[in-house]
Amino acid sequence: MGSFLFTGGRFLDTRAGVIKDGIDLLVEGDRVKEVSDRPITSASAQRIDLAGKVLMPGLIDAHIHIFLSEVNIQHLAGVPLTLLAAKAGVLMRDMLMRGFTSVRDTAGGDWGMQIASDTGLVDGPRLFISGMAISQTGGHGDFRMRTQTEIECNCCSGLTYTTRIVDGVPDMIKAVRDELRKGANQIKIMVSGGVASQSDPLDSLQFRLDEISAAVEEATNWGSYVCAHAYSAEAVKRAVGQGVRSIEHGNLIDQAAVDLMKEKGAFLVPTLVAYDSMRRRGRDFGLTDYSLAKNDVVLEAGLRSLDMCRKTGVPICYGSDLLGQLQDDQSREFLIRSDVMPAMEIIQSATTVNARLVQKEGELGELVPGAYADLLVVDGDPSKDLGLLQDQGAHLSAIMKGGRFYKNRLGV
Repeated sequence: MGSFLFTGGRFLDTRAGVIKDGIDLLVEGDRVKEVSDRPITSASAQRIDLAGKVLMPGLIDAHIHIFLSEVNIQHLAGVPLTLLAAKAGVLMRDMLMRGFTSVRDTAGGDWGMQIASDTGLVDGPRLFISGMAISQTGGHGDFRMRTQTEIECNCCSGLTYTTRIVDGVPDMIKAVRDELRKGANQIKIMVSGGVASQSDPLDSLQFRLDEISAAVEEATNWGSYVCAHAYSAEAVKRAVGQGVRSIEHGNLIDQAAVDLMKEKGAFLVPTLVAYDSMRRRGRDFGLTDYSLAKNDVVLEAGLRSLDMCRKTGVPICYGSDLLGQLQDDQSREFLIRSDVMPAMEIIQSATTVNARLVQKEGELGELVPGAYADLLVVDGDPSKDLGLLQDQGAHLSAIMKGGRFYKNRLGV
């Protein structure tokens, strides 16, 4: 890391939602030192002339899975943790090269991979980890076949490493405390059925209210929060009513659920690209007919839920939730949302809104003094053309995370 002075480009102000000209930006170490509409002088900084390209903050994806490296999750039963970590390193590098300098892992991502990224052992985004997601018996995170009774130990299999089974308030308290002890930045619970799971109906309600409340209380005591996998309106209302801070997916919500989210200040993390990608490509990678049928249900409702939340004023985050081989569709979420959201709002969902969600407002998602020097140099204005954020980062001339270039074709 050194000192860099970016000048001569256009500046995407994600807080104001505008493109500005004539802005200089100074990076020192891993932070933004100064941003000014007047020329900045520095005796030590390397000057970088952007020649009219757009300078913007790095993107944040609030719903990813570095360890779910198979579309059919059951295939992870034969994957050892060593191979799981190696595959995760590749997936993380690819995310970074698409411009995602921060990501929130919502099931499985652990302290080891977080440290590996932070220290440069692997090239990847900064990770906000949930540790093992928490599921009830028979819930969305219970991957046992119906012929199994025992839960395989999580020291041997990639399948069981990403979730843990919890029943009852005492066990919930212990599980949340344990994941926080292991370094979780937030807690993930499953409160409804899901697409990838093979045993639970999509509209099933999971965990009792006192179990959800216990998770929220323990996370709050730690200065953290709970995010919840939920599809149906009733599942969303039960979770948000107990203090859950973010709803993951939420495709089948109704206006009453949206109003409650607005009242409680909850975030929505839509993951529309996951269903689009599974419909187009899931069968090629072993997705079952049962999962594909459930996928069709949530796919058709996705844009409607997004539009309802936007009109009501619920904060909308950017998430992708892609499994395994489908993760190269990560940036397609920008295009899918453009049917109901302006481009700048979509960009803000992947920057300032997600920064608020991960409790790093002012440090991530915008380029202001004191923020991390996580930035992209784009070959054009993405607020006018979201296609510039597609094609695996092909339209990004530079990617910097924490003051270090991971990609630089600016000629300096």
